[in-house]
Amino acid sequence: MDDIHTLRRILADCRTIAVVGLSANWHRPSYFAAKYMQDHGYRIIPVNPAYEEVLGERCYPDLKSIPEPVDMVDIFRRAEQVPPIVDDAIAIGAKVVWMQLGVINEEAAARAREAGLEVVVDRCVKIEHGRLFGGLNWMGVNTKVISAKRPTVRR
Repeated sequence: MDDIHTLRRILADCRTIAVVGLSANWHRPSYFAAKYMQDHGYRIIPVNPAYEEVLGERCYPDLKSIPEPVDMVDIFRRAEQVPPIVDDAIAIGAKVVWMQLGVINEEAAARAREAGLEVVVDRCVKIEHGRLFGGLNWMGVNTKVISAKRPTVRR
């Protein structure tokens, strides 16, 4: 998905994010991205059977164990591991499946779309948030977002 308006809407509306494959190691991309989103007001729910807690939040072994509604399922797993995660995302009523950079499974993406979920493939939630909500352009990065007005973030 390359539509700036849709990505911006998803990031503005999806405030509760279940991060599948979230590592407790600070140097891992999943930790870095989840910490950034948490610092920007998002509710992060870690999903990884290896941990009890990550980023000060209780960690769940799988999506179906989460006792609260989830807006987005952010996937940090290998592409071949995505289909059952998408099935669980559909089962719990998530609105969006987001496959991180390098995670591409078109079959699972099609299944999610057929079930009514929005799907983002091969993009980083942290990078897109910074690009679309004004973090990257301050560092001179060409965000390809042209506007005379800064978008507001609903909280």
